[in-house]
Amino acid sequence: MPENALSRRTVLAIGLTAGVVAAVGAGPTALASTPAAADWFTDPTTARRPKFRWWWPDGLVDPDEIAREIDSIADAGFGGAEIAAVHHSVKDKSVLDTAHHGWGSRPWRDGVEAALRRAVRRGLTLDLTLGPSWPVAVPGVTPDDTAAAQELAHGRAQLAAGATFEGPVPPPVHAPASGVTRQRLLAVQAARTEPANSTRKETGLDPASVRDLTATVTDGTLTWTAPEEGDWVLISYWQRGSGQQPESGPHSEPAAHVVDHLSTRGTAAVTGFWERQVLTPSLRALLRAAGGAFFEDSVELETDGLTWTPALPEAFEQHTGRPLLPFLPAVILDNGNQVFAFDAQLTRQIRHDFWETVSGLFNRHHVRALRDWAHGLGMSLRAQPYGLQTDAIASAAVLDIPEGESLGFKNLDDYRCLAGGCDMAGHMVLSCEAGAYNGSAYSTTWDRFLRTMGGAYAAGVNQTVVHGFSYATVPGAGWPGFAAFSPYNGGPGYGESWGPRQPTWRHVNDIADYLGRVHTVLQSGTARADVAVFRQTGYTATGIGASWFTATGVPLGWTHQFLSGPLLDLPNATVSRGRLAPDGPAYKALFVEGDFFHGSTPTLALKDARRVLRLAEAGLPVVLFGAFDQALTPGVPDEDETDRLREVLGRLLALPTVVRVTDKAAVGDALARLAVTADVRHATASTLLNAHRATRDADLYYLCNGKHAETVKPAVAAIDHDVTLRRSRGGTTVPYLLDPWTGEAVRIARYTQDGDDFTLRVTLQPGQVRIVALGRPGLFADRNGNRPHAVATDAAEALFTDRGLAIRTAAPGTYTTRLSTGRTVTTVVPSVPAPVTPGRWVLEVEDWYPGSGPTRTEHVRRTVTLDALLPWSRIPDLADSAGIGRYRTTVELPADWTSSYDARLELGQVSDTARVTVNSTRAAPVDRLNPVAEIGALLRPGPNVIEVEVATPLVNRLRVAQPAVFGAVARQDHGLMGPVRLVPYARRVVGS
Repeated sequence: MPENALSRRTVLAIGLTAGVVAAVGAGPTALASTPAAADWFTDPTTARRPKFRWWWPDGLVDPDEIAREIDSIADAGFGGAEIAAVHHSVKDKSVLDTAHHGWGSRPWRDGVEAALRRAVRRGLTLDLTLGPSWPVAVPGVTPDDTAAAQELAHGRAQLAAGATFEGPVPPPVHAPASGVTRQRLLAVQAARTEPANSTRKETGLDPASVRDLTATVTDGTLTWTAPEEGDWVLISYWQRGSGQQPESGPHSEPAAHVVDHLSTRGTAAVTGFWERQVLTPSLRALLRAAGGAFFEDSVELETDGLTWTPALPEAFEQHTGRPLLPFLPAVILDNGNQVFAFDAQLTRQIRHDFWETVSGLFNRHHVRALRDWAHGLGMSLRAQPYGLQTDAIASAAVLDIPEGESLGFKNLDDYRCLAGGCDMAGHMVLSCEAGAYNGSAYSTTWDRFLRTMGGAYAAGVNQTVVHGFSYATVPGAGWPGFAAFSPYNGGPGYGESWGPRQPTWRHVNDIADYLGRVHTVLQSGTARADVAVFRQTGYTATGIGASWFTATGVPLGWTHQFLSGPLLDLPNATVSRGRLAPDGPAYKALFVEGDFFHGSTPTLALKDARRVLRLAEAGLPVVLFGAFDQALTPGVPDEDETDRLREVLGRLLALPTVVRVTDKAAVGDALARLAVTADVRHATASTLLNAHRATRDADLYYLCNGKHAETVKPAVAAIDHDVTLRRSRGGTTVPYLLDPWTGEAVRIARYTQDGDDFTLRVTLQPGQVRIVALGRPGLFADRNGNRPHAVATDAAEALFTDRGLAIRTAAPGTYTTRLSTGRTVTTVVPSVPAPVTPGRWVLEVEDWYPGSGPTRTEHVRRTVTLDALLPWSRIPDLADSAGIGRYRTTVELPADWTSSYDARLELGQVSDTARVTVNSTRAAPVDRLNPVAEIGALLRPGPNVIEVEVATPLVNRLRVAQPAVFGAVARQDHGLMGPVRLVPYARRVVGS
């Protein structure tokens, strides 16, 4: 985002429209806020709140409905939305008349303006996709245009030794896509087959035999006689448009076709369409007032051949100093598969050079060009820079906001790739398209969503774009309204359609506040990571991790990010006090290993080796894993380049700050030899994940009991062990616990300190999160100052109260507490009321049914008395129900109940969202992943009425309301299933 965007927006919003009160989301100034601000954590700014992916049926939208939906998003506590034209569920294309309300049409623009005007009023920001659906396409680009996405197709003909080929040049093995009417012959080659170079899928060729026959082609025909030695193959290469259209089209009239992502022409087609057809004066002003970012989804270019652009041969030669054509056989593709190969080493080097060239074109002509154009409009660029075999790590450094996705990413290392580029470039936000699950429409629970995102946040994500919020309706839509992806191929689709159509929307403010507080912590200060892992091929969405760190280091507390070569040229790529990028991630070491994408061969480009040497000479510890004394270049080497590479690596290996290992089990010992330790440490390997942010006021630690990949078994279990956290700031420091569900920040009362290290006990259920801040006394308006804390106690827990240090226990007895002063004190707890298990509940259900229209819902009231808690699916009158359930019970407490007692209400199993009310007063929000409510302050002697309000997904009702789509889905268990217990605790000031 341009530095002056906030001031422009503020001015424009104030004077935009008569009667509009500007409430523009916070910009760079708010992003720099720290824990010193009074409401920094409790009340997250709009800019840090989660957003929705907002699916529109192109321009078939009503401005009044658009305004209502903006209000719904704002009232629910979300910070904005991304307007995206997606309608995979609408198979009848006559419903979406592209000539009158397609993407980019006047009705679509009117809808966008209505959304932006309402966003200004509500203080939200709106993002816009660069084209309809994905990949990026704009109306009017035809498959034959030079701006359209290109492919290189190949033809082939086999020739025996001495045989003559006479006739038309071999045509492409695949016919052109629909709408492609022109193709141009790029070249014709002959090559001798070499069985020794063949693989299971690739025909081996002798690279020395490749000869160019293009000049011998006359009027499309070729005559050529093969030499008498060996079998030969003729290969023709044809340039043409790929003919690809955006997903689930058509979206516009004229139709849109995907643009060339590697050329200036493709980018100019996108920006030119916006400038000529979309950006009216009023829309430009509105974007500066309430616009956030232009967005591009993952780069899913589809072709039967090789993704191409006409400038590739010239770009390849400029990049490598050698022509591309002799190497083309090694890179040509057929339905994503390689066709030909030279010897293994040369083939690997050619493909590296080719895709490195493609990556440079993509990042220069597409990503950077679109980013700079967006800045001129007061917007930023957010994108998912993967899908092609390009350096997504480098792309993340170019983008204002790189984005990953929970559906397409295989594990947390995919996020760590983008995090490396984002943080090394000094960007603030790493976004995630969150919560898309295949076949889970209307059955997705928020606890599933939170489990998914818990690990992603630990891997560097700090913004959530929830997948998603569907526009209300289209002609022919059934209850509960239009959904972008459901039905999908006849069944439930991807993700959810959140909004007022969902029963859980009743409680969604609790979710929005929680996510906003997590974002607030993870967007504060700067990221800190222990180790930078150097990746020579910067792909992501591959699931490929880092030797030792992914499998062994992370379970012990280590954190890592991935860097690629271009990042070592960034201004931040300096070393101070042994740290790489000391004002950013402050990596303590650089880890270099073989290229996983090419057989883990120990390779390193000469320019990268020189960069690593420069960093090591400046004092950065470096660990090399593999035979780097015999390293090769990743690309085709120049004369003597391999010798020069090994000379540089010899100098590198001779440095005292550099260690080489050949067994990945030795990596931990190598780090210890270099005196490199993690900021988070625990002796017990566990599923605890962490992220560290450093601000001028505190070190912020996000801790989550998660796992590397959701598909990995066994499931995550509860953890309970000591964890040591390191502070990076000086001065007197105490630890605080920040509760993202309630917004409370309290000083932790039990811990030990050893210099800069603080050790505390961490107990977390699967997926649960804890946030710890190490800061000065009095931070967060804490009044306990430098009071002594407990270093050990045999009570259940220690806590600070207004009266000082206290213990809390559920059992009577005499308890011993050792204080930080060295003093040991005893505390007597004479009695504690026994836990209570409510025996009978009255359940009042607001059962949701299809109403008189697709957006209307009928609420049928039902009342059931339960002697035992069961899921609704096992209660005869509620088996197919969905909606809101209010469980009420009365608990009798003894007459001597006093304010010295606390109590927790353990809900046990509950699905999906829940709120607790005691004696008509609502308790603080309940952690969805550990549903326990603190209700001691709401209880009183005698009878106490407890109500648990539960909201469910809609799937069980939809199974019977829309059996053609949802009938095959198994009936699901929802509701309050327990066991529910009220557990009293005695609270006593220590020594009393």
